[in-house]
Parts: sequence; structure tokens; C-alpha cells
Amino acid sequence: MPRPVWSGAISFGLVTIPIKLLPATENRSVRFRQIHLADMGAVRNKKICEIEGREVSQAEIGKGYELPGGDTLEITEEELDAIPLPTAKAIDIEAFVPAESIDPIRIGDGYYLAADGPVAAKPYVLLRKALERSSKVAVAKMAFHGRERLGLLRVVGDAILIHMMRWPDEIRSPQELAPKETELDEHELEGALALMDTMTADSMPDLHDEYRESLEAVIAAKAEGKALPEPEEREKPAGQVVDLMAALNASVAEAKERRGDATVHEMPKKTAKKAAAKKTARTAKKTTAKKTASRKPRSA
Repeated sequence: MPRPVWSGAISFGLVTIPIKLLPATENRSVRFRQIHLADMGAVRNKKICEIEGREVSQAEIGKGYELPGGDTLEITEEELDAIPLPTAKAIDIEAFVPAESIDPIRIGDGYYLAADGPVAAKPYVLLRKALERSSKVAVAKMAFHGRERLGLLRVVGDAILIHMMRWPDEIRSPQELAPKETELDEHELEGALALMDTMTADSMPDLHDEYRESLEAVIAAKAEGKALPEPEEREKPAGQVVDLMAALNASVAEAKERRGDATVHEMPKKTAKKAAAKKTARTAKKTTAKKTASRKPRSA
């Protein structure tokens, strides 16, 4: 069990629940360290004062805020601790909302809330069961890692989990990234929906980190003086899609083959015919309009 990273209490109206925060996730990435290639010595980052040009100890380091004019203002730990913040040791529940009303982009790291002591057991279970029965999540405020944060409380099994949330002004607008309006055939959309149906599962698929497994195999082979594993040959991604319907058909067939479905149905033939007919009609209409515009009226 990981060590608690925060302790305080949940404020639920006039109900107080002493709790501890424990990390709900762990980083399983393979970690490297910087080395000097000549002698394999570890390379460490030193903290150098830019004015004095020397390494300084942790005791000599504090927090500073750079002002717009370039000057730096020192902010002490005492000044930070003196900030009047009601959520300093409390998770204040502000509202209960439907889970679907929360944009997933605002949801961050998760932490389990553990009841802190026997006195916390009953109100903890009360809040958990109330969240379950209401099918809602709780939005709360708390001070965490030197700043006030938004939190999202939800039930996971028999425990309550809190996600750190981003404030609205921390979300960048995607407006400038949106592609320009483009003509989309209804049959192409139907083809995409057919592909989605083929790839639909009842629950989250059992996926794993293939890169990490391959990297660990390389490290193990090198440590034992063995030949490194040969990389698997993979097909190069296709270039620009010219026939979207053909690509959708091929994708549906490939998805069904992966699932072991022997019956592979192509998109209805009439779909392709209708799309072709519609395209021909549009072309003919444009050609007729162009010819009409090019005729000059006879002079009287």
C-alpha cells in the first residue's frame, strides 16, 4: 500500500469525515539515468547560482516570482502558509452533479480517499452509498501541492476516489485546430458507423504496454550478453486515402478478421453505386452550369 500524500477531512454539509489521500495509480515506465559514456559514471544536475556561478545547497534555495519588469520577488514559506485558504486541510464538497456533465479533458490524476480512524468509518460509508444511489459525482475544492485545486469524487468498488481537476481557464480552446468545412457523403458516415460497430466491445479491452515489454526484453538480453531481439516487421502506414469507401470496407474486413469472425460482409453495393451516381450528377450539374455561363447572348 502506498504512503498517504495528504491528510485532512471531507466537509459534507455539517458532516466531517477524516481521510487520507493515497495515490491510485503508479508510473510503470522504464527509467533511464544520464551517464558519462567514457567511464559509465552518473551525470547529475547541479544547482548553480547564475550570479555567483557556484553550486548552492538546498538550504540556500527559496521561491521567487519574476515581475513583469524582470525583477524577482522572494516569496517565503511562512507567507504561503499564512494565505487565508479555508480548504487548507479540508475537501469542501461544493455540489453534486451528473457524471456526464464533466468534460473528461478536465479530469487529472486520481487518489483513493481512505477513512482515517474508526470515527470516520460511518460517515465515509454514508457518503459512498449516497453517491452510489444518486448516480452522481461530487465536485469539491481543496488545497493540494501548493495551490487550490478542484476535485471530482466518485465511487470505485467500496472506496471513494478523488480526481484532481483542471480549472476552466486551464483548458485551451480547440477552435483554431478544427479543420475547414468539407463535403461529407452520408454513405461515408454510414461506413464509419459500420466500422465502429465491428470494433465495439462490451468493456474496455485488455490492452498492455508493448513498448515497455520490448524495452525490458532488450535490457534483459543486453545484461545477459545475448543477441538483441529482432524487431517485428510492420506494414508501413498507407499514404493519402483516395477512395474513402474502399478504405472503410477494408477496415471492416480487417477488424472482423482480427475478431475471428468468418463472415465478412462488405458495405452494400448500392451504397457505392449511389455515391458514384451522386458524384456523377454533381459533375454533370457543374458542367451544364459552366456551359450556360459561357454562352454569350446575341446582340439585337
